[in-house]
Formats: sequence, C-alpha cells, structure tokens
Amino acid sequence: MFSSQLHYLPLSPLFFSILAGVLLGLFFLIEVGALRYAYMRLGLGSGAALALLLGSLIGSYFNIPIAELPDQQMISGREISYFGMHYIVPTVVDWPGTIIAVNVGGGMIPALMSLYLLVKNRLWVLGLAATACVGGVCHALADPVPGVGIALPIIVPSLTTAVIALLLSYRQAAPLAYISGSLGVLIGADLLNLDKLQGLGAPIASIGGAGTFDGIFLIGILAVLIASISDRTGGGRPAFATKRP
Repeated sequence: MFSSQLHYLPLSPLFFSILAGVLLGLFFLIEVGALRYAYMRLGLGSGAALALLLGSLIGSYFNIPIAELPDQQMISGREISYFGMHYIVPTVVDWPGTIIAVNVGGGMIPALMSLYLLVKNRLWVLGLAATACVGGVCHALADPVPGVGIALPIIVPSLTTAVIALLLSYRQAAPLAYISGSLGVLIGADLLNLDKLQGLGAPIASIGGAGTFDGIFLIGILAVLIASISDRTGGGRPAFATKRP
C-alpha cells in the first residue's frame, strides 16, 4: 500500500492533458517533416526526441523514494494552485513522514539525457556556465509550498534558459538549452532547497516532480523550438549530423 501511494500525476488532469496536447502537436509536426532538422540540431533523431518527451510525460507518474524526513502533520488529498498551475497532493494513509523521491519523468530522464547531450556535444564549459546561471535564477525564485514541496513559476525556467542558451552559443543553443534548463532546475530549485522541506507537510517531495515537472517538460519543448528557429535563421546543419536519418 505504501509503495502504490508513491505514484501519482504531479499536475491536475486538465493541465496534464494540456501538456499531452502539446506533445501531440509536436508529433504532427514530426510527421509532416517540419521539425526534422530541428531534432538533428538537438542531437537526436525525431523518433528518439519524441520518445524522450513521451517518456518524460508518462514517467512523471512514477517516483523512486531515496530518503525520509521525520514524522510530521501531513497535507493530503488536495489540489493546490501556484502561479496559475494546479498541483496534486496525493491522498495518503498511514504515512511515515515526508518521503524524498526522484521523479522518473521530471528528474531521472532529463538528467540522463542532459548528460548524454553534454558528452555528445562536448559542452563542458558552456554547459557548466549555463547550468550555473539557470540554477542561480531558479534557486532565487523557488518557493517552498505547503503540501507540494518546492515550486517555481512555470515560465521562469523556460525564459531564463532560452535567453542564456542563445546568448552563450547560438549554434549550439538547442542542446545547451536542454542541458542547462533541466539540470539548472533540478539543482537550483530542488536539490539546493532540500533543507526547506521540513515542516511543509508534503507527503512526497519529488525531485523533478510536482512544482518543477511542468517547467522541465516545457524546457524539452523549448529546446526543439530553439533548434527550429536557429535552423531557419541561418544556423545551418549541425556538425554532428553527417547523414540524413
């Protein structure tokens, strides 16, 4: 019973459906070929990029527990609004305390993909600089929200990431945006605020889950759009795309 209560949608059904609709729109653009070279600029085939976003969306339901905070009064079974977004606080029974977990779709998948893009594109210096900038902004603006954990205004990660990635490297802005946006949110908003979770009454404080998942998912969409824009305005094909998929 304890294990089954760990898994839940981080957003209300309405907002989760909106993100699913955005994903369907991208799928249509892939099918008509509009984003073919955009995905190549990101460093992925179109099928792999779609699988990445789909995996993130489905994986947002699953949390992997890694630690437990002392017993406290829990907030349970509510829908909490924050900057226009509605987050679900799961209904829990016989709960031991706040469980710190890693969200599969918003934490594990983006982190692993960021490391892959970092190595593939050799963005060691730029990646570190961009991640530090995004992480600093997210850390400054992140809020502890009772029942949810750490939350960010949904537009903050995307806008910050877009500006920083385009300023640091126009040619490699797409992979740089995904790397710095994903890792910046996870480190700046979630990891550096773990000390603020005590007393929030959140049954599950999920790294990359409720409070930050929406921003991280939109960063994946943003990276594709940046790639498409830079391609249309003269960025050309990326050096690593040696042949057509």
